[in-house]
Amino acid sequence: MPWRGPKYPGELPTLGYQVIDWMHAYLATPDRAEYEPLTLTREQAQFVLNLYAIDPRTGQRRYRRACLSRPKGWGKSPLLAALTAVEALADVVPDGYDADGEPVGRPWADVRTPWLQLAAVSEDQTRNAWAPLLEMLRDGPVIDAYRGVEPLDTFVNLPSGRIEFVTSSATSREGNRPIWCVLDQTEEWRPSNGGVRLAATLRRNLGKTGGTSVESPNAYVPGEGSVAEDTAEYWKAIREGRAKDEGLLYDHREAPAETDMGDRDSLLAGLAHAYGDSADVNGGWVRLERIAAEVWDPATDPQDARRFYLGQVTHAADSWITQPEWASTVSADKVVGSNEPIVLGFDGSRRRSHAVTDATALVGCRVSDGHIFLLGCWEQPDGREGKDWQVPTVEVLAAVHEAFRNYKVVGMYADPAKWESHVASWEAKYGRRLKVKSSVQHPIEWWMTGGRSSLIVRALEKFRSSVVDGELTHDGSSVLARHVLNARRRESRSGIQIMKEHPESRRKIDAAVAAVLAWQCRVDAMAKGLGKDTGTRGTPGKGRVIVLR
Repeated sequence: MPWRGPKYPGELPTLGYQVIDWMHAYLATPDRAEYEPLTLTREQAQFVLNLYAIDPRTGQRRYRRACLSRPKGWGKSPLLAALTAVEALADVVPDGYDADGEPVGRPWADVRTPWLQLAAVSEDQTRNAWAPLLEMLRDGPVIDAYRGVEPLDTFVNLPSGRIEFVTSSATSREGNRPIWCVLDQTEEWRPSNGGVRLAATLRRNLGKTGGTSVESPNAYVPGEGSVAEDTAEYWKAIREGRAKDEGLLYDHREAPAETDMGDRDSLLAGLAHAYGDSADVNGGWVRLERIAAEVWDPATDPQDARRFYLGQVTHAADSWITQPEWASTVSADKVVGSNEPIVLGFDGSRRRSHAVTDATALVGCRVSDGHIFLLGCWEQPDGREGKDWQVPTVEVLAAVHEAFRNYKVVGMYADPAKWESHVASWEAKYGRRLKVKSSVQHPIEWWMTGGRSSLIVRALEKFRSSVVDGELTHDGSSVLARHVLNARRRESRSGIQIMKEHPESRRKIDAAVAAVLAWQCRVDAMAKGLGKDTGTRGTPGKGRVIVLR
């Protein structure tokens, strides 16, 4: 019998309900003096329901990998320990539907010998999930219900198969055939300690069996190249439609960007949001007053406090703008009307003979209130599709034409590098109608290179100050956010400029540059008194956002 069908929009069949019931019936709550059955918070239960979702088209598990990102003490490790026991013994392999159209499963032992791994880059890290796993098995009914379960100190024997922890090098893991892997604290898995290579090896091995991996990081530091950062980039690619496969479940919660760690009420509210059901004020076990004391301890680095307790991805040491700063200025509900004066910023690129082609971006900014919105971004795809890729010039030109047709454009600043002829044609076509001009001879041309370093530094500082001071807002575009957060500070004789982390980096900043140009144009428009010409705020325009690869 097929699935019964969704009872609400977006519903998928899931084995999660059976999994939760199995946990409650067979596992013990760890770290208790006397036996208590394991119970999940609503938040944890929701993750389980999502993780065990089934694709109705294929009848197989919807997700091949997952990432559960929460602050320290939320309960990630015990939950993943419980899921390890589930994968080892419970009915988690999809096996059709029952007479009511509900999904049913069978154990891995019916398909292949279950081999499960808890992995980390150090033995201390593996203990995070290993210790609660042993307690859940030793103290729970599972040990009597399933003959052959032996929870030993260094591995767990199963009726068929075993559970082990992994700390050795990636090369020694090649060729294994696990059906489940936990990757713990992947914000610490970096190229320098072999973590990135180990993660790749484990996932290749899981591909042989159709198994699943789950990461459990705290917030990562951008620019370190950690596994957690790479997973976040993968999730961004999925959200932006750039990924060919969408088999990643990404579950991340963090405190609001405006959380003020120096204000008690603001901090406690931010912690309550980040910890969710695990917070004492929400009926959980995490004492927020104690966490606040740790945050305020002079020995605690403020950025570490944001990462570990608020769940916020902050910034690399040389970041230009931090994630909380940029997130605090989002205003996704604003609508830019077709009769409102706007300005445009443009940064373009062309095909490279080596490395990765830079992106091309077009950004708009409403003059009256400084609301920035992405009109288009063209980026080189990953993999085979990116080979010999060139910026689709015709599409870019069409997007610029549509912007002038659909909005009241009063100014446009464009870095002409590699687009000189097109910028010249825009000047010839639109120059007379522009009320804000870069110069009399070249109303649109605004170089971001060459002997203009002092002007560039001032433009960058104006933009950054406006973000930090909350003077601008933006549409919440994940593409624009990614480019802004990719930008790195670099010292010059004239002051701070921005660049990619290194010249060949795949992490682009072109949309950030286009936003800076749009903001500088807006500043010049305000100086001419154009901000008073507001028109009818909020009238829907005809413009459309283009985000292409």
